Amino acid sequence: MAYEFKAVRRVEFSDTDMAGIVHYANFFRYMETAEHGLFRSLGFSVVMNRFDPPVGWPRVHAACDYLQPLRFEDEIEIHILVSEKKSKSLSYVFRFRKLNASPPMEVARGSLTVVCVTHDKDGRMKAAPIPKAVAEKIEVAPPELLK
Repeated sequence: MAYEFKAVRRVEFSDTDMAGIVHYANFFRYMETAEHGLFRSLGFSVVMNRFDPPVGWPRVHAACDYLQPLRFEDEIEIHILVSEKKSKSLSYVFRFRKLNASPPMEVARGSLTVVCVTHDKDGRMKAAPIPKAVAEKIEVAPPELLK
């Protein structure tokens, strides 16, 4: 069972805005990087075509609070923790740390809620139970880690 994953990446020049700091929207891309890594660590992809019917994970909530700026070539750790698991949804919290600071410092916190869905023949989404094979591998992080 897993409840966390850490991804590390370097800020690319294309991630920054005219002020030379990471554009706020890129933190949501970083969240997806960690989420995809979590699923890969469990032997899955967020594109779940191997299930019948295939399932998807649209976002129903996303938020981020920014504490310190990140700049080109900063090395960041994106730590994802499962904060809630329901029959049809998962919620995550994210902690972003600038690793090349001395000492490493937290620069942002985020949250994301995704819902497991299937698509009908007309393309409409419908909430669906998380496939058992997936649900069995994911657990909620211990409360002390979520503080």
